Amino acid sequence: MRCPICKKQTVAEGNLFRPFCSERCRLIDLDNWLSERYRISRPVEVESQVRALPGDATDEGAKGERD
Repeated sequence: MRCPICKKQTVAEGNLFRPFCSERCRLIDLDNWLSERYRISRPVEVESQVRALPGDATDEGAKGERD
């Protein structure tokens, strides 16, 4: 496998820093996260993540329409 930072070939077995090749690359990746250099490519759609809970007002309204 390749290190995601420097692209150097590295082995997973016995590597304390995997998936990175070294502590240096691991710390570079951590800095990228902390400096907010990594971004989500598109906004998260909250509505698709939220599900109606049993007894929710939207459930009761739907039941009332069916009755």
